Parts: sequence; structure tokens; C-alpha cells
Amino acid sequence: MIKKQSGNAASQFLLWLLVLVNTAGIAYHYYQTEIKAKQIPNLVGTWSGVNLTVSDEKGYKTWDDKTVTITEQQDRRFRGTFTYADGTKHFFGVIYPDNKSFTWVSTPSHGYVHGRILNDNTIGTCYVETWEHATAGCATLERQK
Repeated sequence: MIKKQSGNAASQFLLWLLVLVNTAGIAYHYYQTEIKAKQIPNLVGTWSGVNLTVSDEKGYKTWDDKTVTITEQQDRRFRGTFTYADGTKHFFGVIYPDNKSFTWVSTPSHGYVHGRILNDNTIGTCYVETWEHATAGCATLERQK
């Protein structure tokens, strides 16, 4: 007759529980770092906010109603338009692999917009241009519902 030790079943249960918790932790870490990181944010929409700039030509300026419309997006690539004092410009850009940073350019412009996704409905954008019309400016833009 084989006699079971009373602590053996409890030890095995605790060991399996530890394995289960450890496996769940590894799976959660994988989801957070691998799967969720690959989810590219959607920037399509109309974004508005205040744009603060500085240049030799115009000095310190505040543009109260900066509006950017991102009209289409395929994976990390996107296109859109923005309206400013001299008219409307079309632009295209990319979201970086960190899924937070982006850059866009416009064919007639001499500068670049560098941006950061602050949350699902807020982006920060900064424009820099060199040469004769050197300008620097930033805006915090909210997605319009």
C-alpha cells in the first residue's frame, strides 16, 4: 500500500499555479511589446489648434485657428491638406516605427513638419524652415469629432 504525503498535492498545485501565472505574465509582456506596438495609429481626421511661430519676417505670431485635415492613410503613410493665409497646401507624410513620431512635407514648401502623437485625439506639430523665409513654429492640435 502506497501512502500519499499530504504536502505533495499542495506543492504540485502551487507549482502549477506558479507556472500558469508566469506564462500569463510572459504572454501579457509579449502582447504589450510585440502585438500592440505594431498597431499603427490612425491619423485620419480634422485637427485644429493654435499655432505659435517666430521668424525674422513676421516676428512672434499666434495663429488662432490652425486646421489640418488628414484625408487618407495606408499603413504608416498618409496624405492631407492644411489651409493658411496664402491658401491651401497638400502634404504627405509617414509615421515612424515608434508609432508616436511623424513627419510630413509639402511639394512647394522648403520646410518640414515634425510631430508627435500625444494621445488618440491630440498631436503636437512643429514646422521648421531655413533660408530666406526661416520660420519655426509649433501647434498642439485636437482631433475634431
